Amino acid sequence: MHSTSFEYRILDKVKKITKGTLFFTEDFVEFGSAKAIAKALERLVNQGELSRVARGIYARLDVSPVLGELLPTTEQIALAISRRDMARIMPTGALALNALGLSTQVPMNVVYLTDGAARKIEIGRRKIVFKKSVPKNLAAKGKISGLVIQALKDIGKDQVTDHEINIILDHLRKEEVTHVQHDIKLAPEWIRAILRKVL
Repeated sequence: MHSTSFEYRILDKVKKITKGTLFFTEDFVEFGSAKAIAKALERLVNQGELSRVARGIYARLDVSPVLGELLPTTEQIALAISRRDMARIMPTGALALNALGLSTQVPMNVVYLTDGAARKIEIGRRKIVFKKSVPKNLAAKGKISGLVIQALKDIGKDQVTDHEINIILDHLRKEEVTHVQHDIKLAPEWIRAILRKVL
């Protein structure tokens, strides 16, 4: 097949997808081999039709009249990778604290626990780190209660303040009770004591 018609088919598929959506070489396997697809994607990047977000990750970026090209967030990239790998992920540390408003610091390097492959993805100066973890750490049903458990583990048993506990309880009140009841079993006893306050 002629390379331009090959690229045209890839571009045609991409243009039907909402701008800002992330995709991988694997999304085009129906068109040819991984090597041929990777080359075609590189050519489309060189032609300015696509942007390479990170190694093996591409997008047609949305453009704001004020800010220019809108790069995907680390969370969007992490979620796209987890969908591709059919793996579960859970934000940890500074990322979990930031998501719950317990820290205003936006971490340069974000760490997710995963039951997929351990890897590091570099996006400019930022890094997304996927750390292989035991299933129990990824078994939380509630998005909020899962984050809370990770955030509290990061703060530490004797370091957590009443102010932080109050912020956490405000968040937990928005979580489905059945999720909290499920997730409490996954937490160490000192964190269970905090989760029980909303039950």
